Amino acid sequence: MVARNFSRCLALTLRHEGGYSDHPADPGGATNLGITRAVLAEWRGRPVTRAEVRALQRSEAEVIYRRLYWDAVGGDELPAGIDLAVFDYAVNSGVDRAVRTLQRILGLAADGIAGVDTIRAARAARSVDVIRAICAARRGFLGRLKTFFVFGRGWLRRVEAIERLALSLAADLSGAPLSSAHQSQPQESSAMNGSKSLIESRTVWANVIGLAAFGAGLLGVDVGGVDQSAVVDSVLKVVTGASFIASMLFRIGATRKIV
Repeated sequence: MVARNFSRCLALTLRHEGGYSDHPADPGGATNLGITRAVLAEWRGRPVTRAEVRALQRSEAEVIYRRLYWDAVGGDELPAGIDLAVFDYAVNSGVDRAVRTLQRILGLAADGIAGVDTIRAARAARSVDVIRAICAARRGFLGRLKTFFVFGRGWLRRVEAIERLALSLAADLSGAPLSSAHQSQPQESSAMNGSKSLIESRTVWANVIGLAAFGAGLLGVDVGGVDQSAVVDSVLKVVTGASFIASMLFRIGATRKIV
């Protein structure tokens, strides 16, 4: 557990929350710094105008994030990494959904309240596994939304980035290095350097699998229980193995004498 980790997690979340926007396809409507018009009205206890949303200052937004999101998910009591994964999910998709997802992963009754039992179970769990499960469930949920084709690409990039950062926070706390599969992930943000093809990109496969989950959802197939992060890992292992075999076969062919 890392108490008072709020500022660090908020800074990571705000990387994905821009300034003022009022996209016609966004059900949240007018939004600034990730704070929707409805949330700002709830906070101030009265209706607010779009102009007031546009004028929202970061100092007030930080207080809103602390009281309505961080405290609501028990951020100060959760282990490092899990706190970021749950907090960012709450900001993006609602506190109730984020907490219920965490509780289901921990094998608890999902009541949406981050109480003593939830905190205790989170502390006893293996953080890396919980983080991956939260992000996999989050991808599944986003893939079923009607607006996925409008915002889906950005959503999946956000989840991928948050997962990577949350795993890093968990590793920093435990002092244990991440597995080799996850140690290589931060390099992907540097626009796929020359030695990595698109087919070997974790981000590309995460997006493909997210789209597949969305399509399955449209057909009425429940994919909420599928660990999409694990599926991506499996696909990448197959691709890596296939690439190695192909390279070896090409090498053998190149050494044969031309008759």
